[in-house]
Amino acid sequence: MRRPLVSVMSALRTIACVAMLLPAAGAARAATLDLTGTPGNNYDKANFRLWLPDGAGPVRAIVVLVPGSNGDGRPQADEEFWQTFATRNRLALVGCQFTDKQHDQMFIEHYVDVSKGSGQALIDALATFASRANHPELASAPLLLWGMSAGGEFNYEFVAWKPERVLAFIVNKGNVYYTALASQAARNVPGILFTGEKDLEFRVNTIVGLFAVNRRAGALWAYAQEPGIGHAVGRSRDVAKLLYEDMLAARLPEPGSTSSALRPVSEKAGFYGDMKTRMFEPVKDAKAPTYPVAWLPTERLAKAWQAVITGTPFDQ
Repeated sequence: MRRPLVSVMSALRTIACVAMLLPAAGAARAATLDLTGTPGNNYDKANFRLWLPDGAGPVRAIVVLVPGSNGDGRPQADEEFWQTFATRNRLALVGCQFTDKQHDQMFIEHYVDVSKGSGQALIDALATFASRANHPELASAPLLLWGMSAGGEFNYEFVAWKPERVLAFIVNKGNVYYTALASQAARNVPGILFTGEKDLEFRVNTIVGLFAVNRRAGALWAYAQEPGIGHAVGRSRDVAKLLYEDMLAARLPEPGSTSSALRPVSEKAGFYGDMKTRMFEPVKDAKAPTYPVAWLPTERLAKAWQAVITGTPFDQ
């Protein structure tokens, strides 16, 4: 049976339209780009991987993934955990590999002292990705800093160096830090500092000290020790997701705003978390105890914090 000429022509026009759309559809697929840097003042390697979700228009922020000592965090940008989170929240992922030049005490990572060059290497990489991926917003997008061990050290020092660029950050069971009392601008960047009950006492004491001196000066930070955990990620990554989501909602400029500056958060709008009683309460007009207490920006973060320090489940 012969088909009418009109039907055939209609089908051909449909195929032609689909063919014209294919390049655009292909461009909207998840994209991965790698960038290899050259040695710098305080590092040997500085390599990066960008991942953008399917159908990504302009992204809202960048999750920066920094691994432990001299490790390669680029594969973290390929992990389903982070890609699912990024897709849901319209974020880019950047996995980092930083290594030190050889020296006598390799456990003291020079590259985490970001103001000496490694921080600029990251900023330069974001600018390069912005051009290569045709996503100009990457060059100035705010950062959500995730790191484990030396990665947490890098995060802390980056906040101390460029606080205006950071939405929120995580310090996670690290040891070597170059900044004790951070600037007021850095103290105003919400963050959570994690330790593990079974980690080296050196690491725990260092982070407790960082938290104590900065929290007394009003840092909008929380401290959480995970029971039964050594030098491991534990549940810190799950809590970080909640922190990042809440700070995306609270700190990104209002739609239609002519300012690109991140919005501040108010201490009085948050919650105090008491590590001794393992309870939390709204700040409002409450008077904080004379010993260090955690500060958490939202009630759901306070509940997650409480669950972590007591070793109980929490909603994710």
